[in-house]
Amino acid sequence: MRCPQTVLLLLGTLSCWHPSSAQGEKYPTATDIRWSSINLKTILDWSPKPTNYTYTVLIRGKYFKDWKKKCIFTTDTTCDVSDLMKDPKDTYDVRIVSEIRSPDGIEESPYAEGPSFTPYEETIIGKPVIRNFTLNKELNTLTVLIRDTPTPYRFSNNTPKTVRDFFPNDFTYTLFYRKASSTGKKQQSSDTNEIVIKTDKGEDYCFYVQASVPSRKVNRMSQNSDELCTSSDAGAASGFFPSTAVLCLSVLILLSWLL
Repeated sequence: MRCPQTVLLLLGTLSCWHPSSAQGEKYPTATDIRWSSINLKTILDWSPKPTNYTYTVLIRGKYFKDWKKKCIFTTDTTCDVSDLMKDPKDTYDVRIVSEIRSPDGIEESPYAEGPSFTPYEETIIGKPVIRNFTLNKELNTLTVLIRDTPTPYRFSNNTPKTVRDFFPNDFTYTLFYRKASSTGKKQQSSDTNEIVIKTDKGEDYCFYVQASVPSRKVNRMSQNSDELCTSSDAGAASGFFPSTAVLCLSVLILLSWLL
């Protein structure tokens, strides 16, 4: 009888079987790959949630031909790829590889490709923030200072790059304002983060700011900032971030404890 030899042959074949080669193409590739980017902070999302495998994200730009890895062997379905996209004018391709950890690392894993993405054209300009304002009732002017929004990137001296740094000749702030007693709006734009308007004597004003990239065909405008209004106190009225008020209050409380 040859049955024992057949059994031994079958056992020998099974001993050479490797889980990764058996699963091969069976574990799913990523679907619904989506870019989301606000102020050049760029995130990838996809589906489905992995079970017995992991994902690795690959990014490649037109200016660097090699695929760069990010979120290696992750079980998440989201990945911050901002640090691989330092040139916002480049166009980036993405692959999301489905893989299991293999001791030999020889097996080629399946992957899915997502849409290309150009940050300069597609990142959303976030909601601007008014740093402070001054209503000078003697000079009849309202000066509004807007905070330039930081990005994930930094200069060589480690100071943060702002959104306006990436759009040096293509970035505008627009101030929309009205008299506090009226609903009629006016507007004034500036290429800097300071806007000064003439005001009518004795009037208070309400206003908000919007940022824009004029050259764009889509996503040109940001959301509106919060609307602020000047006070009715005589002389110069000023408004500041809540954090400044909190800091001043903290100092006063500390001094009261020390005295």
